[in-house]
Amino acid sequence: MKKLKLTKNTPINDVLKLTHPCKCEACSNGCRYGSGFLVDEDIQKIAKHLEVTDEVLKKEFLEEVEKFNTKKHRPRILRKGRPYGKCVFFDKEIGCKIHEAKPLECKIAMGCKSYGEQLSIWFMLNHFVNENDAESLRQYATYLKSGGKTLEGAELNDLVPDKEKLKKILNFEIH
Repeated sequence: MKKLKLTKNTPINDVLKLTHPCKCEACSNGCRYGSGFLVDEDIQKIAKHLEVTDEVLKKEFLEEVEKFNTKKHRPRILRKGRPYGKCVFFDKEIGCKIHEAKPLECKIAMGCKSYGEQLSIWFMLNHFVNENDAESLRQYATYLKSGGKTLEGAELNDLVPDKEKLKKILNFEIH
């Protein structure tokens, strides 16, 4: 079998081929201790599935979170006084209550596969790190400096090939 090699530029269709519906303990762990992020088209898909408006979905079921200077929604986390908690759509008996319309990050989360971490990093790189936003790049640089993992094609010099421009971004000369 050929060794799997995900890169930042792996197309979404190829990423989705690596995933399959799974309700094992490892794959539902993220649901019990957090939730996955939505991409724009997920909002309408989930709202339609729940038979509510986009606004009701956002107000009652989602929370906005910022990562690498990029804001995304995710299902609200029911923390009950803890820093972690289960996804608002997770039921310990049946699993994901919106399985048919689940967010993209949830769809590709494969905790039981050896490449599960790579899938999570692929999502982060393609949906949070914005190579056209200097602050996003600076925050990503800090993530890398502190030992954060990445994929081929997502080093800073891949995202900003112009060395002089990258230097100015990192030195706060470009905002």
